[in-house]
Amino acid sequence: MRRFRKILSTAVLTALLVGGTAGGASASSVSVPGGPLPGTAAWLADDSLGRQLPDPGTATPSDVAAFFGGLTGAQRQRLVEEHPTVVGNLDGAPVELRYEANAPAGEQVLAYDPRGRGLIAQVVGDLENAAHVSMIVPGSDIDVSTFDRTAQRAADLQEEAGDDTAVIAWAGYTTPSGIGLDQATGRLAEAGAERLGRFTDGLDAAGLPDPTLFCHSYGSVVCGLAAADTDAGDIVVMGSPGMRADDVTALDTDARVWAAKSPEDWIGRVPHVEFLGLGHGADPTSPDFGATVLPADDVPEHDAYFTPGTSTLTAFAAIAEGDLR
Repeated sequence: MRRFRKILSTAVLTALLVGGTAGGASASSVSVPGGPLPGTAAWLADDSLGRQLPDPGTATPSDVAAFFGGLTGAQRQRLVEEHPTVVGNLDGAPVELRYEANAPAGEQVLAYDPRGRGLIAQVVGDLENAAHVSMIVPGSDIDVSTFDRTAQRAADLQEEAGDDTAVIAWAGYTTPSGIGLDQATGRLAEAGAERLGRFTDGLDAAGLPDPTLFCHSYGSVVCGLAAADTDAGDIVVMGSPGMRADDVTALDTDARVWAAKSPEDWIGRVPHVEFLGLGHGADPTSPDFGATVLPADDVPEHDAYFTPGTSTLTAFAAIAEGDLR
């Protein structure tokens, strides 16, 4: 009984501490947008090409890529103009078409869903001609209204890595909001992992290089759950509450796994346990986990791993370019 109480107390402490930016108001469970994308019904009813358009809910990214590969330029353009909300979010569709479809949301936007708190993915750099592609997967309290934080991290990483690297700021899942049980459970991470796997499949179907994933805070839980279903060459986690795996082997991935945690990061106070669905398991920077640990002594706080001049950003850029192995 004493051991049970200790574990339960630890799990409750995890729930209280594992918020992405700390200090937010308490929040009930966040709702994940469901159902088809806006415009799907009109897309599926469109018979102008004399054949069924790929169903956004069931077609694989490879199916989508093959479909667009068989269209003329004029046919592609008409679909963008008449069905922008579908084309702009269709994994496997050509990059330039997705940019055009999502132009009202900003430059080089690769996905945009305004429902709920909003989901968005934006590219820094020349994605179509990049030799290397990286993705930043953020943690709690990131949505369309706060996306500038993730976009800035992508810009800082891309500038450090150089012109042959493109970086995708991927706020493509519903993140936990405020401080509550969502941060300490895997519910939102599971939904995010499914989205992340499909998104990276779309990059592959579009003929782009295997990505490097940079996963911050709760985003590292997403990446841990998605690891087996992506073709990432490297997975880098920072400020991680855990990846829902006991060690690198349990991630079931061929990717190289890296981890960083600053001694000034409040995440160090989060108990690395998983009990009755609460907590996210082992510390990825612990020796037994098996990740390559990166220096982070000069990182001043939880949200500063991408700060220019830090040892972490320098290492991240080297990993993104394939220079650090």
